[in-house]
Amino acid sequence: MTSPRLIPEFAPQSGVMVTWPHSHSDWHNRLDTIEPVYVEITRTISRYERVLVICYDDRHLLHVSDLLRQAGITASTVHCVAVPTNDTWVRDYGPLSVSGRSRPRLLDFTFDGWGGKYDAAHDNQVSGRLFAAGVFKVPELDHHPLVLEGGAIDTDGCGTLLTTTRCLLGSGRNPGMDKTALEACFHENLGIERTLWLDHGMLRGDDTDGHVDMLARFCTPQVIAYLQCTDRADEHYDELSAMEEQLHDFITHDGFPYTLCPLPMPQAVYSEDGERLPASYANFLIINQAVLVPVYNDPVDRQVLAMLQQCFPEREIVAINCLPLIQQYGSLHCATMQLPEGVLQD
Repeated sequence: MTSPRLIPEFAPQSGVMVTWPHSHSDWHNRLDTIEPVYVEITRTISRYERVLVICYDDRHLLHVSDLLRQAGITASTVHCVAVPTNDTWVRDYGPLSVSGRSRPRLLDFTFDGWGGKYDAAHDNQVSGRLFAAGVFKVPELDHHPLVLEGGAIDTDGCGTLLTTTRCLLGSGRNPGMDKTALEACFHENLGIERTLWLDHGMLRGDDTDGHVDMLARFCTPQVIAYLQCTDRADEHYDELSAMEEQLHDFITHDGFPYTLCPLPMPQAVYSEDGERLPASYANFLIINQAVLVPVYNDPVDRQVLAMLQQCFPEREIVAINCLPLIQQYGSLHCATMQLPEGVLQD
């Protein structure tokens, strides 16, 4: 029998989780601009599979349900549940799914607000509260003390993990743990046979200390799409060029060079305070029959959509305007968490 393994994003899904922005989060003064983005994300996903919408409380749930109804989104495709959260970046506190004998197992790793940068007391309890509410049909939720965010790792589904040393080793998230200790933990809990460590790569405005989902992503076990910078004057050039060289040196689980898809950098986007924001096309979301791609009203948006269509020839490529979303330093993938087939209650 095949040993349990972390399930890749491109595997069949039962649904996608999103946490709706609310007045108790950092979105409190931008709700008028960010809620339409979440309506569009929910509308798009619901065309292909179910959406689990996490609302702050019962009052907020009624508000969100009304917004979705006004948008014409079919109620049968969306399930709203009231669970308090600190923020919306569910990718990093949602459960990770590992293959099991009859249905997936869910793992709840520790979330500490990206190394203690932000309050995460509510967020760290979301998976447990959803499980207690009967949202998942798996028999148990395994809690783990390791600090690990979903955006920090990616897998090919064949026992390979892709991650960054900047995040997992350079941020102080798990003091005293080196590569050997982390790889042993990945093997024991996620069925990982080998870990590909990206030693380079950064994105200004990304305060996660270098999450891989902003930099490089598995499209298939043989194909990696990654963020490329060709402008020598850009502050990202040296780091992303070094990352690109390392990706060329990596080999697949069966011993061949990866097919690489270089996604161009969009033009620099800045906040009202003049901070550069983390606009990355690598932060796409793979769902059943489709790939949702963040776009930024940039001249290369169309080029990126065409490139990703080549990576996912059997899936529809759907653009989502994420300019409002990156105002809080994350993008489309950060705001979502897929749940594999067999996880959500029917």
